[in-house]
Amino acid sequence: MPRTTVNCPNCRQPLLADIDQVFDVGVDPAAKQKIISGALNLIQCSRCGYQGNLSTMIVYHDPQKELLLTFAPPELGLPRNEQERLMGGLINQVVNRLPAEKRKAYLLRPQTTLTLQGLVERVLEADGVTREMLQAQQQKLNLLQRLLTSSEDARQEIAKQDDNLMDGEFFALLRHITETALAGGDQESARKLVELQQSLMPLTTFGRELQEQTQEIESAVASLQEAGENLTRETLLDLVIKAPNETRVRALVSLARPGMDYQFFQLLTDRIERARGDGRARLIELRESLLKFTSDIDRQMEQRRASARQVLDQILQSPDATATLQQNLHVVDDFFLQEVNSALQLARQAGDLEKIGKLQKIVELLQSLSTAPPEVAFIEELVEAQDDQARRKILEDNRDKLTPELINTLTNIVAQVESGEDEELAEQIKAVYRLVVRFSMEANLGA
Repeated sequence: MPRTTVNCPNCRQPLLADIDQVFDVGVDPAAKQKIISGALNLIQCSRCGYQGNLSTMIVYHDPQKELLLTFAPPELGLPRNEQERLMGGLINQVVNRLPAEKRKAYLLRPQTTLTLQGLVERVLEADGVTREMLQAQQQKLNLLQRLLTSSEDARQEIAKQDDNLMDGEFFALLRHITETALAGGDQESARKLVELQQSLMPLTTFGRELQEQTQEIESAVASLQEAGENLTRETLLDLVIKAPNETRVRALVSLARPGMDYQFFQLLTDRIERARGDGRARLIELRESLLKFTSDIDRQMEQRRASARQVLDQILQSPDATATLQQNLHVVDDFFLQEVNSALQLARQAGDLEKIGKLQKIVELLQSLSTAPPEVAFIEELVEAQDDQARRKILEDNRDKLTPELINTLTNIVAQVESGEDEELAEQIKAVYRLVVRFSMEANLGA
């Protein structure tokens, strides 16, 4: 992203900002998310305090979907010929990056959007997100705003009236906004959002179902833990047969899928053949359910593996594999790590030195990221101290560690543990937080 001198839209003060006009998914896989989230060309003026997006011409390109979009903000007031000249230069940047064999006819017919929101909607439409879907999400956002500003009694009434809107998408949206608030350091908003989610769980149909599922999963985990080392296919089958409801069966399948192999189903078939009457019919129905549940899980696992392979391929094909990985850290999980290890083994067998080098860089970066930051290690030391007196001694000996990063990290951890179930840990973390803030203030006053 080029560093450019621009004028503040409010006070006209010149300032340096990271400005991007070409968003090419073929070059930068994160380009789409930047457009959709609105996190593009953000500027902050140190003189007047203005914060916002800089109005500038934009070209968006997705070669896989053969999509080329342009947007020129009307407030720029450019003459038509000047606008076309500048936009042509941006489009040429897209075309010049493509190999000759990939320069197709759609590049000659860019689609003009009249507003930035229109460009976003066109990008989402290419992904199968319709205007109706966007309107439904806006409806959920409006509902969320109403809930946040309402009293507890009013919130209960709203939950009754709009129960159908408070579905999985609504709670996923609520969770996403909470995570965004935490990432932005807005702890107060994050706390209110967490409290709202907790209050809505018993008030909504989806929330109650989610609570029931959570309880069944906990019961399933407890039963598997109780079996411990004695867990065999036979005992697992007994747990499944004795499960009080379908939710418990689903939970057991999700937790013990590797144990539900051919031999497991053979044991179930033997039970069916020995059973009679209603018992036989119930076991046959159970077998059909298990086959469906295990098939669903296998399909989901394969989809996640395929998605991980796709992201890894994008990273390996990128001119800067490290930068592209950093832009896609949100997708790094066990499936991604498995794909990296598998690809590294295949590359070594094939003697592909270039691919081995890229994969090793990915492994090194992931290893460096898995190391907890020094702030976390220092917080752990404070939590493990016997009492506040011991903690103050640690703080006295480590004044150089009282940084804004430490306070921010502590604040994020407090918000996370407050929404958890470990009340003892939450109290310890909050005690450390209060002490660190107080000690920091005393140190600043002393200075």
